[in-house]
Amino acid sequence: MKQLQQNQQNAEQCDAICTDGLCSSIIFLFGIESPNQQPLCSFCPQDQLQQKIICPGPVTCLTASPNGLYILAGVAESIYLWEVSNGNLLAILNRHYQDLTCLCFTDDSSHFLSGAKDCLALVWNLYSVLQAEPSQIPDPRHVWSRHSLPITDLCCGFGGPLARAATASLDQTAKLWEISSGELLLSVLFDVGIMAVTLDLSEYHMFCGGMDGSIFQVDLCAWPVQRDRTFQTERENGKVFKGHRNQVTCLSVSTDGSLLLSGSHDETVRLWDIQSKQCLKTMNHKGPVTNAFIVLAPANMFNPDGKPSVPLPKFSKHLHGTESNDEQGSEGVTLRLGLHQQESGESYLEKAEKMYSQMYSTREKNLVGDQEHLTIQVSELEEEVSTLRKINKNLFDFSARIITKPAK
Repeated sequence: MKQLQQNQQNAEQCDAICTDGLCSSIIFLFGIESPNQQPLCSFCPQDQLQQKIICPGPVTCLTASPNGLYILAGVAESIYLWEVSNGNLLAILNRHYQDLTCLCFTDDSSHFLSGAKDCLALVWNLYSVLQAEPSQIPDPRHVWSRHSLPITDLCCGFGGPLARAATASLDQTAKLWEISSGELLLSVLFDVGIMAVTLDLSEYHMFCGGMDGSIFQVDLCAWPVQRDRTFQTERENGKVFKGHRNQVTCLSVSTDGSLLLSGSHDETVRLWDIQSKQCLKTMNHKGPVTNAFIVLAPANMFNPDGKPSVPLPKFSKHLHGTESNDEQGSEGVTLRLGLHQQESGESYLEKAEKMYSQMYSTREKNLVGDQEHLTIQVSELEEEVSTLRKINKNLFDFSARIITKPAK
């Protein structure tokens, strides 16, 4: 850990911290400025520095594949693809005409998207890129050229090659695309340039962060269905998050779709309740926030009382976080999002996990007593359903009498 802390102290800018759900290791990706001003990109699993790669220029965007096998970086107008296990450079893609601004993978790591200041968003097939000859530059699967100003952010939904992707641009639009066909599904026009975009897990809503600090919630299932829409802030005031004083740079939605995390150049990170549009927590930083996202913690990370099952790492002061002096000699902060929900009862995920454990234990035990208890529960549920049906019928009859009652 001493070596890792020394690397953190030497780093002037931390680009991202990524976790791989397929293994227990944590991969840290740092953008380090060396004494001779040469940008570096280093791979650091746990506390050992394994790979250090010198890039030919400043890294403007960085992402890792969900399966943890590949790393993408944007350097000027080129895309660099590395293999994580050995640090080998697999490909250099030069199809953009201006600097890269954003990169993202699909959830199955089969495709990746790139956006740049040349107003283009490209969809790449990872298999085609890996199989291409070194002397050949593979062609992207799709070229999306509907934006008229630089692209600022990309976001992929779930479904692999069948997923939908969202793009944001300074041309005051956010667009929704279908990756399989490359077809434009939706284009929404706003009053300001859009700097960040994300989708919730169910893909019912698209959240867009503007240059003025506003966050807009777009209903993707609104009726009537229109491919070209205009978001009118005056009419849709109930779908705007207001609180940031400068442009929004990043957005992330929780797995249950109840919380929204946003970062801004006003040096704050805010946690919002999506339903009420209220800001639940504000975290101050000492500089513009460039990236923030919500990570789903493992189920065994916390005890039933909400306390960590293992000590959480402390972040030192140089990471520009809020300081806490709960323990003598400790410096840093331990932050866990979603504590506001614990006081109001079990969350949706906790209820689902509890239900699954009960079903699993019932199936494994297969005892007569459990079967009798299950039979009693089923009968109680049937009685409740019957009662609800009677109430529903009475409400229907009452409504019908009111509606058909002749006017005096």
